[in-house]
Amino acid sequence: MGSLGPTELIIILIIVVLLFGVGRVSRIGGELGSAVANFRKGLQEGAKGKTEETSQTENA
Repeated sequence: MGSLGPTELIIILIIVVLLFGVGRVSRIGGELGSAVANFRKGLQEGAKGKTEETSQTENA
């Protein structure tokens, strides 16, 4: 109870495509993928900056 199976996901996908159309769903998917990639890049840069700050503090 509470989990979605493959059948439910397919039904939801069909409803979304009918409501928004294939072109808009594909554009939204691309934008979502780009947003996730930028978020991951930001996390990696933040972790890298944190590591550099720590090493500078230790060397001082």
